Amino acid sequence: MDNWCDAVGVSHPQLLSANASRSYVLSSPSGPINFTAGLRVAEWGGINFWMGYPPRVTNQVLYVHTAEAQKTFLPLISLKAFYHETNRCVVIDPGHGGRSVGTKNLATGLYEKDYTLDWAIRLQTLLSTNGWKVVLTRYNDMDVALSNRVAIAEQCQASLFISLHFNSGDVNRERRGIETYCLTPMGLPSSLTRDPVDEAANLRVTYPNHAYDYNNFQYALKIHRSLIRETGLPDQGVQRARFMAVLRGQNRPALLIEGGYLSNPREARLIADPHFRQKLAIAVARALVD
Repeated sequence: MDNWCDAVGVSHPQLLSANASRSYVLSSPSGPINFTAGLRVAEWGGINFWMGYPPRVTNQVLYVHTAEAQKTFLPLISLKAFYHETNRCVVIDPGHGGRSVGTKNLATGLYEKDYTLDWAIRLQTLLSTNGWKVVLTRYNDMDVALSNRVAIAEQCQASLFISLHFNSGDVNRERRGIETYCLTPMGLPSSLTRDPVDEAANLRVTYPNHAYDYNNFQYALKIHRSLIRETGLPDQGVQRARFMAVLRGQNRPALLIEGGYLSNPREARLIADPHFRQKLAIAVARALVD
């Protein structure tokens, strides 16, 4: 890690705790990055993010995986250089629709597809008045294939794609909070695995969206931080996954937001409140117009 820091021009990580769990802080132009040897969850700017491989210490020397340094730490330390495309066209994808109802709200009995559409329309209004051209993948309760959602972004040559969802912990009603996802970079394991596409044998498979690994992560960090600040919900972190087909085929930065748990009684009631969905829209809009 020290050699890599020398190569990219940042100071070496400082050891904060030398007990059983060795914790470090890496100072960078974008702010301090805190991480612990042996743990995949780290912190930047008051929010959590997941690494593919945990850092490790061998013979008092700190090591990180090469792909982790390039695809996680480098985008983080260069976040000050983050900029929006001159073509400010964003595709907002309200998750589910039609026969794909999504998760059921534990408190109201309504479905995820209804809440994602409402969130998307609110976000469209905010972004349209702040210099963005906004296209929705659906404007009503209709079925839209995942491949068609990717095609819509391609047709309008969008500079950004955001898919909106709400989460479910299935039988675990205690699980709650906000998660923001982008595609797992080649060579790294995913934070969340749901099908064979995330198995170890597929870590070297490339997808069109891999060309945007840096911007994916940077957009995810900025939007996730805004969501946590605006809503006050628990921080489940910026995570990465491969199974989300709506992200893999994108030829632009792309991310997917889980705006809370419909299976959690407290969050289910919050999500049913239009004022809360407006907060979600405001949070995403602030991150993009800041």
